[in-house]
Amino acid sequence: MNSHLKRLFLLTTIAASLAYSTFAFDNGDGTYSNPVLYADYPDPDIIRVGKDFYMVSTTFVDSPGINVLESKDLVNWKIVAHAANVVNGGNRFDMIGGTEYRHGFWAASIRYYKGTFYIVDNPTFGHARVYYAANIAGPWQYHQLNRSAYDPGFFIDADGTGYIVCGNTHLSVLTLNSNYSQVVAVKSDVLNGRGIEGSHVVKRGKYYYLFNADPSVWPFQLKCSRATNIFGPYETIESLDDPRGGHQGGIVELTNGQWYGFVMKDSGAVGRMTYISPIFWTNNWPVWGTPEAPGRVPAVARKPIQGEPACQPATSDDFNSPSLGLQWQWNHNPDNSRWSLAERPGFLRLHPAQATNFWLARNTLTQKGQGPWSRGEVKLDLSHLRPGDICGFGTLGKTNGQISVNCGSNGAITLNMNVIVPMNPNSTELWQTNCASAPFTGTNVYLRTALNFTNNLGVCSYSADGTNWTVLGEPFNLAYDWRTGTFQGEKYAIFCFNPKPGDGFVDVDWFHFVRGREKAKN
Repeated sequence: MNSHLKRLFLLTTIAASLAYSTFAFDNGDGTYSNPVLYADYPDPDIIRVGKDFYMVSTTFVDSPGINVLESKDLVNWKIVAHAANVVNGGNRFDMIGGTEYRHGFWAASIRYYKGTFYIVDNPTFGHARVYYAANIAGPWQYHQLNRSAYDPGFFIDADGTGYIVCGNTHLSVLTLNSNYSQVVAVKSDVLNGRGIEGSHVVKRGKYYYLFNADPSVWPFQLKCSRATNIFGPYETIESLDDPRGGHQGGIVELTNGQWYGFVMKDSGAVGRMTYISPIFWTNNWPVWGTPEAPGRVPAVARKPIQGEPACQPATSDDFNSPSLGLQWQWNHNPDNSRWSLAERPGFLRLHPAQATNFWLARNTLTQKGQGPWSRGEVKLDLSHLRPGDICGFGTLGKTNGQISVNCGSNGAITLNMNVIVPMNPNSTELWQTNCASAPFTGTNVYLRTALNFTNNLGVCSYSADGTNWTVLGEPFNLAYDWRTGTFQGEKYAIFCFNPKPGDGFVDVDWFHFVRGREKAKN
């Protein structure tokens, strides 16, 4: 399909999908529904710069890493950058000598001061870093700090002094030098609390407010502490709990002096989602919700800022651009010699990675699964597959359900519906089953994966023409597990690997995404 026809096809199908799939979070009547991002955007940190809001979120082994999003109203968000071009923590982040699922970039914090954006992150593989850029879209550079800062909460005081509040249970305040490139002083044990982590720091009036998650109790709680000096002493209250709205978050001030809070909520197989709540103040303590319903994050509320158009992070892609869209991230760092958008313009070409199974395959391209339900579709050109090549489309997560296209020794194509589940944190032991198989004779195949996060089930289908679909295998369970999975919600995944790669490859014509509130249809 040529470039013009591809664009026409995608625009037509997207328009058709939107006819019955409205934006799920901006209700179009001046209100919004929580969560504002029905996908895995964990550990959010949000600031306002002028009239714009910016969010950063955890990305683990995803490459590029550290998602940066932008909004005009705290409800409608778009991805504008990744602060980390690669996850440069060693060979295992390249899937050489093992994997690093669950590790990588955690819990970043974003701030802005005198024309520069700053993001502090402490990757699991080293000391903390301060990323910086004059433009939110980058390019981003970083200072490597001289010590670790677990779950850093970055704060820049009015005089320009930079502080990082960090730690687990025993919180410390790190003081930075003038350009935020080194730690010059440490004040330990400014706050002690059973398991508290995920610090966020703001100042209002005479008080420094410190927000921390407490995952050591059930339900998870958000605690708020305040002091007139950033080094304490602090007094602490229980501010929120997970069933009533979430944990690990903070607050941000609007231009009109109103305040809104943001938290994440553990939400099963879709991951940890971001919720937005009005904030009102009582005795100089922030209270989540409204005076009529205090202490809870509302399911529906008036938009903080009116009149901004509805939007969501990008999804569908026809691969006509010279670079991948910001919605895409590789599972671990890619081998850039094994993929291309230029070898066949208008297509994503994947040369097979050397791997024995999907879980260990480099160059798997992913984007977030979304709820309450959604489905993704790809069109693959199989005409250049060679014996042993395995490509396909499905999910990446605790449960990996997918249709793989297997090229046999005689060149015959078989479609297999597989389910793969990692059994231990080191990802060396897998439970894998071939649920169903079907022969296939065409050179183009359409694959579909539908995700229903209301019942945590996925369904895989295939088609020879993109119109008539056949379900392959039974529905498979969607799951989330921080111990043995990816520590992320289920994602869409496009892959190609071979235990002994030759000169074969697969061309991906396009990826099409459909979202909505109703049950996913096949």
